[in-house]
Amino acid sequence: MANHLSALKRIRQNHTRRFRNKYVYKSTRTAIKKLMKEKKKEQYSKVISMIDKLVKKNIIHMNKAARLKKKLKTFRD
Repeated sequence: MANHLSALKRIRQNHTRRFRNKYVYKSTRTAIKKLMKEKKKEQYSKVISMIDKLVKKNIIHMNKAARLKKKLKTFRD
């Protein structure tokens, strides 16, 4: 266990960020599955923006985002 106050704070911050990132990533995956199932055009732009936010926060790599967006492109039309 950490002995310094700064190390303890870092552990708390990492814990909070890990769960926040997990929540955002899981909700995006759920939205992607929902879009693929229901095939609604209105949801397409929302899902794409969610994917872009994941890239901006460094939760997923930009190449993975590009693959996801390419796969979802068929549901846009």
